[in-house]
Amino acid sequence: MIHVRDLTKSYPDLQHGEFVALNRLSFDAKPGEIYGLLGPNGAGKTTALRILSTVLRPTSGTATVSGFDVMTQPSQVRHHIGFVSCNTAVYDRMSAWEMVEYFGRLYGMQEEPLRARMEDIFERLQMNEFRDLLGAKMSTGMQQKVSIARAIVHDPPVLIFDEATTGLDVLVARAMLQTVSELRDNGKCIIFSTHIMREAERLCDRIAIIHRGQMLAEGTLEGLRESCGEHDLEELFFQLISEYERQHEFLETAEAG
Repeated sequence: MIHVRDLTKSYPDLQHGEFVALNRLSFDAKPGEIYGLLGPNGAGKTTALRILSTVLRPTSGTATVSGFDVMTQPSQVRHHIGFVSCNTAVYDRMSAWEMVEYFGRLYGMQEEPLRARMEDIFERLQMNEFRDLLGAKMSTGMQQKVSIARAIVHDPPVLIFDEATTGLDVLVARAMLQTVSELRDNGKCIIFSTHIMREAERLCDRIAIIHRGQMLAEGTLEGLRESCGEHDLEELFFQLISEYERQHEFLETAEAG
């Protein structure tokens, strides 16, 4: 469903000549799976997700979503994904219903199928109580539900969640994680980026840990625990990052000497 091979993204840097945000990143994500993308700030997670959603173009490498290339077939890719992040904005002067309807029409949905789909989504996400509320008056939790609704209204096979629970209270975050789990059970391919290790432990079928744009480890949670000799995911994460930094520092010192 998602195939990423040697994905690289670099930017000009006035001091160092080049900043590499992604360095030959490769992974696959399958239908009916939540693929967790973990890493500290600046690891390259959001860069990778923006490339997959066609917002950014890679410097090199390839990525396909549902068989469509993100470089040469961006329009088809956008029709096959839904994107939710903590920064997804809502329109202040549109109601919840109007916003979701607007995005459904952008995806070319006809009136009757769109209305039926929206009725189902608003019921499932418990949004009917604020369906006519303007965006300017919505709570953070309401806004995030609208973001999810407009991401799934066209029933895409691939969903990308980029730190989507950041800033949510525990009840709203719990409801959102349940929705993500249900979407996986319905056969969706889901990329789930988070800083919260408990979310990853609870949701993800497979996990990738990246740092400085590179893949440090990938596998099921049990597989990572076994290979790293550490049961706690947070400690496992810390060990991998610390070991990478020690090696990186050693190499820099050796080159300087």
